[in-house]
Formats: sequence, structure tokens, C-alpha cells
Amino acid sequence: MKTLFRSVLRALVPALAMMAFGPGASASTLNQNVSWTIDRAGTTTKYRVVAYGDSIYAGYNGSTTNAAKFSAPTVDAEYLSALWNADIESVRRTKSGAVASDIYNNKIVAERSYMQNASTRAVTFEMCGNDGLQARTAFKKQTGTCNYSGMDAAVASCKTYVAAAMDYINANAYAGVKVKVISNLHYPGYNADNVQSACKDATTGATINLRDKFLPRLATMNYWMCEYARQKGFQCADSFAQYMGADYDSNGDGLIDSDAMRYVSGDTEASYLTRITSTLKSTLRDANAHFVSASSSYDYIQSDDTHPTYTGGTVTAGLFGGTTGSGAPRYTSFASGKSPIWNQYGHERMGWAVSTYNPASP
Repeated sequence: MKTLFRSVLRALVPALAMMAFGPGASASTLNQNVSWTIDRAGTTTKYRVVAYGDSIYAGYNGSTTNAAKFSAPTVDAEYLSALWNADIESVRRTKSGAVASDIYNNKIVAERSYMQNASTRAVTFEMCGNDGLQARTAFKKQTGTCNYSGMDAAVASCKTYVAAAMDYINANAYAGVKVKVISNLHYPGYNADNVQSACKDATTGATINLRDKFLPRLATMNYWMCEYARQKGFQCADSFAQYMGADYDSNGDGLIDSDAMRYVSGDTEASYLTRITSTLKSTLRDANAHFVSASSSYDYIQSDDTHPTYTGGTVTAGLFGGTTGSGAPRYTSFASGKSPIWNQYGHERMGWAVSTYNPASP
């Protein structure tokens, strides 16, 4: 009995640390692995979508024992099921709180067998959010003279492991995979960061606006996610644009805001950063109120001001293992490739963005 108690206690300690400090806290990680099959009536043919990532793809909701059933990868599986008239297994190999290097080494590389399965037709991943969150947390604690090296190191690490992940997936995924997609980063806490730092810039001697310093570095991460995707045969689901830009033309430039913000193939880093941090900065909006029209909005971010909202219930994922299950699709067809709730929740929006690259046949 004592041995069993000690085993349970060893399992509980990191999870309790996760609850205390949150998924962005340094060294606090939690595996949240799920396999959920969209079981479509009238077919027994089954294909697989494999997703690697951190708490975003995990469907993290503040719990150490469960997560959203329909996080973005499983939303994508529902779209694929309708498109291919097949059962689709959504395999999520995720670790909440993990930085990019951890996801690369301990999920993508160590758990490559999931994407090597002969039923796999799509592979998607996301990373770098915790690199940015940890650097932001550390910077906010600074006093005296500001030191930007932590933020710059997060950007450099992100670029390194995004490129490495794409190369590894290209070399190791099942040869029959039809599409590979990376999802880039939204900006959690966009409004909360519109405050001055406690530290002072070495050149000006003045405090700096946190959002003004963080945004260019986040934009740099996002640019390279999409640019490496272009170079390495991936697609880029621009979740930053989908979350941070309204679905109408708020500034009268003739473009819907969420479309205007999207990475464009062939963009240079300089032109993309100028567009996001200057030209269109006035149209960026905190995703807690994502405007789908001038008078209507939905909340894309949970109360933790970080993780996407979701609907469709939860599954076991975390401290006590992960769910392997199946269920009928919520929607069996999609008018114009969009579910009725495609723009009402954060995970629904991200899953739709990933689905726009789904091939017509498996």
C-alpha cells in the first residue's frame, strides 16, 4: 500500500505544480494525449490525422485530468470525415507547458510512430507558445535596465525547432501523407500587455510598453513558421490573423481585417513585420472579443487569457492517461466548407483554418 501511495504521489507532484503555476510556467509540463475517431455512418474506411504540440492542440482547459474533446485537430478531423466520406482518427500527442525543443524531441521525434502509421494522411503541429510565454513572464519581473536577450533567445529557439520539426516530419512521416500543416501563434493577453515595464530601456532611460516590445517578436516567430512552411512543403494556418483580425473591414482599406493580416507567400520578414506591427496595428484586437461583424463578437480565449475556447465536451487527458474513443460527427456536411460554429470558438476557428488545406481525396 505504501509503495502504491508513493507511486501516486510521484505522479501527482508535477501535476500539482502545473495547477499552481500554469501551463506556461518553466519546467511544468503535462502530457495530454488523446485518440478520438470521428465515426461516420455508412463507412468503415479509416484514415488518421496526427497532431503534435503543446497545450493549444491539447485542448487545455485548466484541468490536469481532462481536455477539450474538439480541440483544433479533432475539429479538422470532422471536416476531413465529411470531405472524404470516411472515419477519421484524430491522434493528439501533446504536452501542455512544453517549449519548442521539448515538443520536437519528446513528441515529434520520440513519438514518430504515430505519423508513420500507414493510415496517416495529415500531420499538423504547433509550438513556440511557451517559449514566448516564459520569456514574457521573465521580462515582466525585470527591474533596473531592461534586458531583451530572453525574448530574443525565445525567437531563435522557435526558428530552430520549427525548421527541425518540418525537416523531421518530411523525412519520417508515412509516404502517403497528403498534407502537412503548421498553425502559428495568436497573441494571448494582447490587451493586458498594453502597460509599461518595470525596467527601463538602456538607450532612452524610460520604461517601455510591453505590447510594443512583444508584438514584433511574436510576429517574427509567426513569419518564420509560415516562411519555413513555404520552403519545406508545409501549409501555414495563420491563427494569428484568424484570432486577432476582425471578420469585416474595420479600417476601410477594402480588405477584411483577418484576410489583410495573413502571411502572403513571398512576403519578406521586413514587409510582414511592417504590416503587422505598423500598417495594420490599429486593426489588431484582443481575441477575447473576436468581432465577426461590426456589432457582433465571440470570445475566443478562456478565462486564463491564454487558451482557446471550445465546445463539445471533454475527454480524459492528463494525469490519469488519455482517452481512446469514438463518436459520431457533430456535423455530417459543411456548406461552403464551414460548420455553423466555425467562427464562434477559438478551437473551432483554428480547426477550420487547418482544414482549408485538406486535399479533396485521401
